[in-house]
This record gives sequence, C-alpha cells and structure tokens, in this order.
Amino acid sequence: MILPLIFATNNTHKVEEVRASLGNAFPLQTMKEAGLEIDIPEPHATLEENAAEKARVIASLTGRNAFAEDSGLEVRCLKGEPGVKSARYAGEHRNDLDNIRLLLDRLHGASDRRAQFRTVMFLILDGKEYCFEGVCPGSILSLPEGNHGFGYDPIFVPDGASASFATMGMLEKNKFSHRRKALDQLITFLKTQNYGQGKN
Repeated sequence: MILPLIFATNNTHKVEEVRASLGNAFPLQTMKEAGLEIDIPEPHATLEENAAEKARVIASLTGRNAFAEDSGLEVRCLKGEPGVKSARYAGEHRNDLDNIRLLLDRLHGASDRRAQFRTVMFLILDGKEYCFEGVCPGSILSLPEGNHGFGYDPIFVPDGASASFATMGMLEKNKFSHRRKALDQLITFLKTQNYGQGKN
C-alpha cells in the first residue's frame, strides 16, 4: 500500500473541500493526522511561492509525498488585491469578517466589481515538483449573503451563478470552484503516474 499524500494545510475548511472533491481518487492525510503540529509561514509575494514553501517543508520533514495550495481573491479594479494577502488583508489576525469589510470599503462606489479566485497547487511526488492552477471568474457583491463556506465566499458570485458561494452547498460550489479545478488537474496527473488505489 502507498502512504497517503500529506495535504500541507491546517485549514479545516480547505481539507473539507478537498476531501469532498477527492472521493476515493487517492488516499489523503492532513498534517495533524501525520503528527505535524506546526504552522508554516507564507512570507512570499506569490501564491506559487507560498504553495511551494508549504509542500517543501512537509516533504522535507517527513520524507513523503505532499502537496499544498495557496489561494487568493484578485479584484480587477484593485489591481489584483487582496491576492496573496487575502487571508491577512485586514491584519495578521486573519479575520474573515474584517477582510470582507475592508474589501467592501475599498470597492465603495466602484462600477467594475469583476474578480477571480485563483488557486495554485504544488505537488512533490517522488522528489519531483509539479504545479497546477485553477481559476474561478466572478464578481463582488455590495453586501454579504449566505452562511456557508469561508473567507470571501459571502461576497463572491461566480460566473454562471445567481448567488454567492456562501449560499451553496459543497456539491454546488464544486461546480465552479477554483480549488476544485486545480485539484482535478492534480488528480488527472496522479492517475497518469499510476498513483492511487491501483498502485502497490
């Protein structure tokens, strides 16, 4: 049996989304389940660099295959803000409500509310590194709506939907999700490497 891939995150919401998307595609283990009680810094200027940092730390500590992701909301009229600083937009305390409040303040009166969520997944498999990206275009609401999800979900409406991510259950959200798009690429790649249930 192969050892499960370690998902290099402490974010329980992201773990829930990824596991809902994976099904039985391949075995997954969280950092906590792997006995890693650490917080990995995200000091870099790009999503790619932060995802790589997290995956490399876990692979180095464990000697096992690992993957990580970093995601950001990129608002067009704010020149890509909050971007890589999405989780800490209003400060290091990482408060979703404060982040949303600050973003809506900065968008007050803006006619262009186009935005996109972008996820970068970084995989280390047998010592080699791979990168995958998923993008979900949409727009920013003037007021939050819905109680599901996390982060900026209450104010983001994906293209093709009539309401925010926070009004959707997991199955509906995954029809649009940037994280799901990146994960689908990762799963497809792993299957080409015969990684999963069929590999001993």
